[in-house]
Formats: sequence, C-alpha cells, structure tokens
Amino acid sequence: MNKLLLASVVALSVGGCAMSEREANGALLGGAGGAIIGGVASHSWGGAAVGGAIGAVAGVAIADLTRPHYAHRHCWYSRSAGHAVCRYW
Repeated sequence: MNKLLLASVVALSVGGCAMSEREANGALLGGAGGAIIGGVASHSWGGAAVGGAIGAVAGVAIADLTRPHYAHRHCWYSRSAGHAVCRYW
C-alpha cells in the first residue's frame, strides 16, 4: 500500500514537469475527486489511492482534450519577459 502511494506521488511529480498549467490543474482536481470517490466507495485507503490515480489521469486527459484550439499562433522570444511569448488569434 505504501509503495503504491509512493509510486503514485513520484509518477505525478515527474509527469508534472511536462504538463501545462491547465493539465496540472486537471490532474489535481481529478486526483482529488477520484480519491474521495474511491475512498468513499471502497471504504479503504487502497480504493482512495486507485481512485486518485485514475482521477488524475482522467483529469489530464480531459484538460488536454478541452483546451482551446486556435487557427493561428505566432510566438517570439521576449527579452523583457525572459521566455517565449505566444499570441493566438
């Protein structure tokens, strides 16, 4: 049980490096909701862990599938901002 929980935390923290803020919020909300539902439905910590993992994956997938799609994108590097800036229209 503890190993499963540790593996879930490590996987989510490593996977979070490649996520957008929208996907990270989806993982957080989906994981929290899944953990609550899994824990209540199974009356166990194991059910909460499994529900949290499934909810996090579903949250990322839903956030990615519902992101806005733009017809045009123009990106450039901004020295004042110190990173790439994109404009969508």
